[in-house]
Amino acid sequence: MNLPPFRIERYYERYEFTTRYMLSSSDCESRSIGDLLDLEPDARDRMLGLRLGYTESAGAPDLRRAIAAAYDTIDPDEVVVATCAEEAIFLVYHALLGPGDRALVETPCYESALQLARSTGAEVAEWHRAFVQGWAYDLDALGRRLTPGTRLLYVNQPHNPTGTLMGASTFESLIGMVQERGIRLFSDEVYRGLEYAPGDRLPAACDRDRRAVSLGSVSKSYGLPGLRIGWIASHDEALRRRVIDLKHYTTICASAPSEALAALALSHGPELLDRNRELVRANLDLLDGFLARHAATFDWVRPLAGPIGFPRVTGAGDVDALCARLAAAGVLLLPGSVYEEPDHVRLGFGRANLPEALAVLETALAGSASGPAAGG
Repeated sequence: MNLPPFRIERYYERYEFTTRYMLSSSDCESRSIGDLLDLEPDARDRMLGLRLGYTESAGAPDLRRAIAAAYDTIDPDEVVVATCAEEAIFLVYHALLGPGDRALVETPCYESALQLARSTGAEVAEWHRAFVQGWAYDLDALGRRLTPGTRLLYVNQPHNPTGTLMGASTFESLIGMVQERGIRLFSDEVYRGLEYAPGDRLPAACDRDRRAVSLGSVSKSYGLPGLRIGWIASHDEALRRRVIDLKHYTTICASAPSEALAALALSHGPELLDRNRELVRANLDLLDGFLARHAATFDWVRPLAGPIGFPRVTGAGDVDALCARLAAAGVLLLPGSVYEEPDHVRLGFGRANLPEALAVLETALAGSASGPAAGG
């Protein structure tokens, strides 16, 4: 296996813990352990009594029950817990793909969704959506890319980095396409639950297609990335068995405290999602005003779900250099070059300090604009 450097994580390794305002984060405002333990009267005592032994490779039973409750057709034994969604992506790809196989990946995308597919030795093609087309979901183009021999299609709904979301009829058409062709659908749903209009929420793929694999996590929509808990949900028993067999070579099992806290959080999932969705929608209103004031610099397709958007940057020169200058000023944007979209930046608006971050960004942009002029 020969994986290239993970550009997104390399960038965050350099800037994330030294830049005051994270205006590119793809997760929501995090919570403390105390916040979670306050959800139930006896939660602290249960946590203090937790034994720090190994847990089941498939995941702690109470966590799998809490996860399954968020689906319509999934039983607890049809869930496999992973140490974050990243591990789950790795395990699913290596369970399903190998040399001689072909996969199709929706892009732009989180880098590991593409690179980990390539790491299997499979041929990997892209279903690329474009800003100039409004990030439209062109199913005719998708159909042309689903050539004979395609074994797996990866999609991400709601979408990172654009915040776009398929309409229900488009999603059902996609389900029909993969079923008709016998293609496995790998559906990354880590932002599910943060649709601004709850009626826009799509069904989980595993609830619509018995061969589909749905990917979930507590990191993004729930704002709990420090727990490092992700999962897959699928009716396919053979696939789940293969994923667990591979997990025996990676992490064996997840952290017992993380599983316990994740189970507690997901037992109150609707409450956590409502709170995060309210924050994201309020922040999006602030961001709308900011982008309107800076329409000469930023142009975007307004997101429909999740805490991120992906505006195009115009008239500001090299976007990577701009992001470096802004980081030095105390506010961190993610350059679109890490998504092979060099004219874009990822904006994150799931944090409570967004008003202060936008104020710093406004000042920094003014300084960035005046600097070159002052120098001739």
